[in-house]
Formats: sequence, C-alpha cells, structure tokens
Amino acid sequence: MIDKLEFLLALARERNFGKAAELCGVTQPTFSAGIKHLEEILGVMLVQRSSRFLGFTAEGERVLDWARRIVADSRAMRQEVHALKRGLVGHIKIAAIPTALAMVSEITTPYRAKHPHVKFTILSRNSIEILSMLENLEVDAGLTYLDNEPLGKVRSVSLYPEQYRLLTSEDSPYGDRDQVTWAEVSRIPLCLLTPDMQNRRIINRLLRTAGGGEPEPTLESNSMIVLFSHVRTGRWASVMPEKLANTLGLTEKLRSIPIVEPEAVHMIGLIVPNREPMSPLTAALVAEAKHLAVALA
Repeated sequence: MIDKLEFLLALARERNFGKAAELCGVTQPTFSAGIKHLEEILGVMLVQRSSRFLGFTAEGERVLDWARRIVADSRAMRQEVHALKRGLVGHIKIAAIPTALAMVSEITTPYRAKHPHVKFTILSRNSIEILSMLENLEVDAGLTYLDNEPLGKVRSVSLYPEQYRLLTSEDSPYGDRDQVTWAEVSRIPLCLLTPDMQNRRIINRLLRTAGGGEPEPTLESNSMIVLFSHVRTGRWASVMPEKLANTLGLTEKLRSIPIVEPEAVHMIGLIVPNREPMSPLTAALVAEAKHLAVALA
C-alpha cells in the first residue's frame, strides 16, 4: 500500500497523471490503476477526474495528509534500520532561498565529514516553494526566513540574522559613504531578485516605506549570482545580505555599505517537517544546524 500512497504524493506534486507516473517510474495506465486500487481499498473517491486531473476530493485531501505521515514514517524507519547496520547512509535534499545558498556548505561540509556515505542535493527555491516541497516530501529540509511570513507546522533552528547592504562601486552615487538610508537607496537604479522571492518582498516593503513609491529595478533575476556579476562590473547597484556579499567576495572598487534608518534584520534558519520520530538523516542535519548556530552567535 505504501507504493500507492507514494503515487498519491506524486500526483499532489505534479497535478498531472502523466508527469506523476513519470516521476514514479511507471506507465500512466499502471499509475492510474494504482490510484484506483487505493480508492477501492479505502472505499472513497480520492481524485476528481475528467480527461485530466481536476484536483482531490475532500476525502482525497484527508488521505493525502495521512499519506504524507505514513510515507515519511516509512522512510524514517528504513533509514533507522540501515543506520543501525551501516551508519548513516542515504541522500538528503535541501531547498534554500537564493540569499542563503552560500551558507548551506556551512552545514553540509561538517555533516559529510562525520557521515561520508551521505549524499546531498541542494536546490534553489523561493520560500513558498520550500514549504510546499517540505509538505510533499520532495525535500528533507529548507533554509529560509523564519520571521517574515507564516511557516506553518515545521521545526526550525535559527542560524543568523540577515542584514542588508548596498553593493555599489566606489565612484557611484553614495559609493563613498560609510552608511546610507533606505530613502537614499530608493533613489538609485537597482538590480534585484524577482518579485516571487521573499527577499524582494522584504526590500520592496522597505523601499516603499522610505521612498513612497513602488520600486522599479533596472534588472531582475531569480539568481543572486546574476545580480552579483552585474554589480561587479561597477555599473550596477543592488541590495544584498551582508553574509552573502562577504561570501561572494568584494573587489577593490566594490563597496558593501550598511543600510540604516530603519535598521532591518530578518532571521534565517533551517526548517524541517514537524514529525516524530525524526528520520536519522534529518536528525543529524538538525544537529549540525545547531552547532552552526552556536558558532555564528
């Protein structure tokens, strides 16, 4: 029955029978038959059907909640049994917001030193996608904001405060300053993350409050590397978190200037599903995050 519940989770992710079947590595007729068999076992319709997927029934939504718990527990059980025999072995998937990607290595590197048979996949996603992927068991953990928008039912480990800097060349407007205000930053053409990113929503709110208008960046991207590569030319400016700017590296002519008035700080942390028992792989990840939090304090 676990495999049929995995089918249901795949359908919740893809919202399409063909794509969900491909994700599960089976043909679409086999996939559809599996969903139908699950409905027969439970005695209720789970999926609204026509020629395509229309959504889940009310009963299907409740079964989906149980499927997440049962499949998560099944995976955790297998991990724990394997860990008793061979130590931690497996694959961890972590989704991180773009501004926190550079910090992931601070967790994965010491983790791998202790557990060399664990492999990692790191994905760049926005904060809303991270929560959805956690819920649907697509990732094991996320690195995201903890205090700006609702997180739902997750466990979290606070890692570090995100503080903002104006990145600009020394010969650009305000490039010779020791600090700038958000009102001053609002007058500069900026390259920023795309509006679907929570960092952009935070910056938009700060700039609107300070400058009174809607920010109109000269360049948008969902990649911090793209933004930083433009700023490094000396012809662009951007607002970036301090730790990210320091990690990417500043050139001789590129300045990272604190933005004040108002002082804006948001907490970045690790989030994992709020489930008991926690899988051994996830528990070890949380332990490393706590070690990092102490080191960064």
